Amino acid sequence: MIKIADNRPQPKDPGRFSKAHEFDAETETDFDDAHRLFDDLRARCPVAHSNDLDGFWLLTRYKDIADSMSDFSLFSTAVQNVVPRVATAGRRPPLHLDPPEHTPYRRAIAPLFRRERIDYWRPIVRKMAEDLFAPLVPTGEADICIDFSYHLPIHVLAEFFMIPAQKAAEIREMGQAFNHALQTKDFEGLKKTSLFLYEMAQEIIDDRKLNPRDPGEDPTSALLAARNEGEPLPEDMILGTIRQLLVVGIIAPTTLLGSVAVHFCRHPDDFTLIKEHPERVADATEELMRLYTPYRGFARTPTRDVEIGGRLICEDEPIALSFAAANRDPEVYSDPATFKLDREGEPPHIAFGRGAHQCIGAPLARLMLTAAVAVFTEKVNGFELAGPTPMTTWPEYGPYSVPVRFL
Repeated sequence: MIKIADNRPQPKDPGRFSKAHEFDAETETDFDDAHRLFDDLRARCPVAHSNDLDGFWLLTRYKDIADSMSDFSLFSTAVQNVVPRVATAGRRPPLHLDPPEHTPYRRAIAPLFRRERIDYWRPIVRKMAEDLFAPLVPTGEADICIDFSYHLPIHVLAEFFMIPAQKAAEIREMGQAFNHALQTKDFEGLKKTSLFLYEMAQEIIDDRKLNPRDPGEDPTSALLAARNEGEPLPEDMILGTIRQLLVVGIIAPTTLLGSVAVHFCRHPDDFTLIKEHPERVADATEELMRLYTPYRGFARTPTRDVEIGGRLICEDEPIALSFAAANRDPEVYSDPATFKLDREGEPPHIAFGRGAHQCIGAPLARLMLTAAVAVFTEKVNGFELAGPTPMTTWPEYGPYSVPVRFL
């Protein structure tokens, strides 16, 4: 059995950390509560501290968050990369490393997301979305998360890693269990499912050593073939990278597509607009990503004491960068809570981050999300909410169950 030690750096002097409590982090009960909190804090206390989730600072303004993501020498991901600190073991490049240490891992897998490869994946992902959604339509109703968006990203990841059907089914099952453990704060379950994903990653590595594949098409082969200053990448770090890639795309698409379904229930005119103008699906998906960014707890820790918005934040204090809050900053976006296809003169959203740790898999994620929105608007005439929408907890934002009736 694989044993993975938590070898991330530890805070040097946590006794200096702030004890201020300026907001409750886990009080929301409905779909809009998180954004009500962000709007309130952005207006009165845009750099705020909470003692919940072991204590952290929260940034809610676009500029503060963008600046923090752009300065990796001051704001590190090596100590804590999300709030709460849910990782139970091991360092998983590239997310858990800062440049230049993380660069060889990004460089190895970047070609897998080049335009030609995304063009290759386009019809495959579209067919996956159609095949998963088509059986739901005749029933007249479905849970968009449980019946569809839980499954789509895991299907895509299994194909991306060239995993045999039986193993892919195991990953799909364990991916759902990992998601459930995270949302229910079942930390024993989280450790168990995380260990399974490490074991699966090791199996993939062992297979690729015996059966190498094209490094331009297979991420594991790309990492094994990569060289840094003439030396192969450390195998334990390759293991961590594959483990990270296996899970990173599971939760966010699930919750984002759940939020999209809620939006379509609330705003049927937007659904109709996309249905009548399928050429605008990609633009609509970008706007939906801005409105319902599924991350509120990606974190950085400062490498020295720093002042942000007039607040002193000590070295190693965790800072949550709320992408979800940044993308509704009224100083940046007009009518920020409104769906608008044409936002000329406004900056791009930061749903995929920015800087050295911008999501390297964003092209594949965009492809998956756009395919889902296209299939929704092609196959039915609208959604009507058919039950409650329980919400995910930090570090994500969005529902994990959205029961709908099809119109």
